[in-house]
Amino acid sequence: MKTEFSKAQLADPDIAEANKILRKCVHCGFCTATCPTYVLLGDELDSPRGRIYLIKEMLEKDQKPTQEVVKHIDRCLSCLACMTTCPSGVNYMHLVDQARVKIEKEYTRPLPERLLRDVLAFVLPRPALFRASMIMARLARPLAALLPSTRTQASPNLLSRVKAMLTMAPTQLPPAGPAGGSVFAAIGPRRARVALLQGCAQQVLAPRINDAAIRLLTRHGVEVVLVRNEQCCGALTHHLGRDGDALARAKANISVWLGEAERGGLDAILVTASGCGTVIKDYGYMLREDAEFAAPAAKVSSLAKDISEYVSALELPISDKQSNLVVAYHSACSLQHGQKITQAPKELLSKNGFVVKDIPESHLCCGSAGTYNLLQPDIASRLRDRKVANIASIKPDVIAAGNIGCMVQIAGGTDVPVVHTIELLDWATGGPRPGLN
Repeated sequence: MKTEFSKAQLADPDIAEANKILRKCVHCGFCTATCPTYVLLGDELDSPRGRIYLIKEMLEKDQKPTQEVVKHIDRCLSCLACMTTCPSGVNYMHLVDQARVKIEKEYTRPLPERLLRDVLAFVLPRPALFRASMIMARLARPLAALLPSTRTQASPNLLSRVKAMLTMAPTQLPPAGPAGGSVFAAIGPRRARVALLQGCAQQVLAPRINDAAIRLLTRHGVEVVLVRNEQCCGALTHHLGRDGDALARAKANISVWLGEAERGGLDAILVTASGCGTVIKDYGYMLREDAEFAAPAAKVSSLAKDISEYVSALELPISDKQSNLVVAYHSACSLQHGQKITQAPKELLSKNGFVVKDIPESHLCCGSAGTYNLLQPDIASRLRDRKVANIASIKPDVIAAGNIGCMVQIAGGTDVPVVHTIELLDWATGGPRPGLN
């Protein structure tokens, strides 16, 4: 793609990077076939290629984002399926992230939407506040029936978004998991020492996931530490275009993780929520221009591993337990497209006695995408229903996924139990049977 940025514009490292990305695009349109919003809506501007044109125009002419541009960028899930499909290696992730930052800085949203985004950005990264909000949402959940259905809205408004939030609120919350600063010793000779990301929403909604990871790891000789003063990874605010908040959180985490590495050593930083893992692995890029944090950020990114990626390298003994449980494996977008981890989770499950089946249209997003299912409830619900129908076609006993957002999203449309991949692996290697919700 031809670009016409001025020399002055190209002096900005972000614009220079955008220029490189844009020049790789050859207009082939392969991305449209795997873009969830284009598949659903059929609008070229709701495809990666269409959004690339909008972003190019906005950046090249240094225009303030228009309502039309914002609408189509907001509809992007950042599922990154387009990056898997693209034959030219266009880094759409870094381009759309830059567009979101510009929108956040220069576009004035309607007041109700600004307030909603402020609340999400403030509450979701703080587990104590998120837990309190879930309790209040559970109490208010009966009111959801009185609010307008998202399916009747041409575009989402405040009430339809509130309805989505109330509908997704869990009927009950589990007890909190172990606190930061906890250390879980390896059973037998210590093979390694790792930090395990505690997460934000996950530690409130499903602390059982990290519990399972800790049991499996310690049982196989890995010491696990929950690092004190760890923060949200920054993914939630990063995808809202609030880069200042996201980078501050990234820097805080880099400091405490590398501090832990200096004190006791760390062989890896493990993540059980793949949406978080994709962003942590990108810290090196996000802080590349920061003289103080560029090298430490790159080091943290190199240490970051998805839990399935790390467990695969442990070469666990093959389990003799044959459950014959049919598992529909949902490959989270952040795992298959963001981190390019596709086979490891399925191979681990198969080796440990489960019958693993691929889901038709497995490349398409389930509609979760961080806060997307709250901000774009209509599109998210349609994608969830499509995903659930595809899952039902293979008649599974259980659904396994590697991301809490996907788990909550899919569970909202099916009675089939939804668990994390690590919960099944923990069970197969000596842990308790996961609660099949």
